[in-house]
Amino acid sequence: MSVTAPPLTTARPDLLAALARTPVFDLVVVGGGATGLGVALDAAQRGLRTLLLEAGDFAQGTSSRSTKLVHGGVRYLGQGRIGLVREALRERATLLRNAPHLVQPLPFVLPAYQGWELPFYGVGLQLYGLLAGRAGLGSTQCLSRASTLQRLPNAQPQGLRGAVQYWDGQFDDARLALALARTAAQQGALLINHCPVRSLLHTQGKVAGVACEDAETGRRMDVQARCVVNATGVWVDALCAMDVPTQAAPQLVTPSQGAHVVVDRAFWPSDHALIVPRTADGRVLFAIPWLGKVLLGTTDTPRTQPEAEPCPLPQEVEFILREAGRYLARPPGLQDIRSAWAGLRPLVQPSAGAASTGKISREHSVVASASGLVTVTGGKWTTYRAMAEDVLQKCIVMGLLPPCPAGGTAHLALIGSAGLGACPPLSAAPGLHSYGAEAAWVQALPGAQVPLAEGITEAMVRFAVRHEYARTVEDVLSRRSRLLLLDAAKAAAIAPWVADILRSEGVERPRTDDFIALAGRYAHPLITNS
Repeated sequence: MSVTAPPLTTARPDLLAALARTPVFDLVVVGGGATGLGVALDAAQRGLRTLLLEAGDFAQGTSSRSTKLVHGGVRYLGQGRIGLVREALRERATLLRNAPHLVQPLPFVLPAYQGWELPFYGVGLQLYGLLAGRAGLGSTQCLSRASTLQRLPNAQPQGLRGAVQYWDGQFDDARLALALARTAAQQGALLINHCPVRSLLHTQGKVAGVACEDAETGRRMDVQARCVVNATGVWVDALCAMDVPTQAAPQLVTPSQGAHVVVDRAFWPSDHALIVPRTADGRVLFAIPWLGKVLLGTTDTPRTQPEAEPCPLPQEVEFILREAGRYLARPPGLQDIRSAWAGLRPLVQPSAGAASTGKISREHSVVASASGLVTVTGGKWTTYRAMAEDVLQKCIVMGLLPPCPAGGTAHLALIGSAGLGACPPLSAAPGLHSYGAEAAWVQALPGAQVPLAEGITEAMVRFAVRHEYARTVEDVLSRRSRLLLLDAAKAAAIAPWVADILRSEGVERPRTDDFIALAGRYAHPLITNS
């Protein structure tokens, strides 16, 4: 592993001072999820004076609660969305190249229990592989019954005829978001989390900046900008309402909830992922080995209002366990859940008469208001970079930003990827491998040999505060490490120790009690979320 440059510091007083001394930004991005971070990185790489403001933590919402797949979207083939699949497969290859420690190939196995399934799905998945072209990750092949059970030891053997194996990508979504944030900062962008936008500033009827608030001190600041981009995910309509009267603002987003359940690897002792393309109600079910556990999901449940902390509905948890029980010889039960959580997808508002959120396009939309507020919604994690290019092109066409060439991020290695050789698989238990080439810097901090839990040391917590923008216990245990999503009870147990370290690093309010309450909801979804 090559020696990397010392990581940039993220001391909060320095970030706020930089904000105060900048008279005007070329671009203010509101929202620190995948899309907003992608826009900030692209803009900074082009040399634009860029600020990103996030009300909570980076990727705190949807962008840390995905199914952990970087994929072209197999099911979109059946919907005829070839263009969406091609774009996503191209972007999948870009991510695998630019962040190999956080994005990796993963073999998927689709079991066949009826005679027609092998030829039907085999042809579709062959087409999927062909669309990837030279960016394909491996060959698609039909497996015998014996080969299937060898790859999937806990698959239901009764009625199994064989399977189709194909390749896609998996990733650590929250840590990829952090890599985007820190790479954007490396390129010159200023990013501040826990700093909500309270209003938009207007000059002669045009958006001219934002008014924001430091959530830790309550200090309010006006920020001038040539262009403001609304990348707030399921909250885009709320920011649009700050631009025009609520009754005149169009509704751009339909939220859809995806719930997930995490269980021990004993229920899926395989390095292959399971995909069930059509469950009892027509959804897709996955069993994915991830960071030493198994991720089961997902659902597609319409929600009428966005929530800051969405919870799996009891019927969603029961659905996932019931469907998993149809395909696993030894199925998990409620008592086996280590963590259950949900995210809200910001789907583009459909035309009248759409049947369900599952049928709504995952393509993105970029629109601009009469006052010049540029809003982006829809899309998915895999295509964040292409979405960012479209957003900036819209800003340029409208005259909000000066002409500047695109394409620089396609070959921009993200922080932690420099000089890496072979990376441990993302199915392995968490540890230093998620830091990539920066692991040596973590090891050099105090507490490198002091484990707080499996895969988490005191040094990692200190690194999170000093170099990864962490300000709360949740920031550390949900997104710098992923313990909350993997084992909520263990996360709650070490929360006080994490809080003590945060205080020693100058964080006055680590919000320990809030985190322990949240962990309780993740650990006991049917008790606390009903």
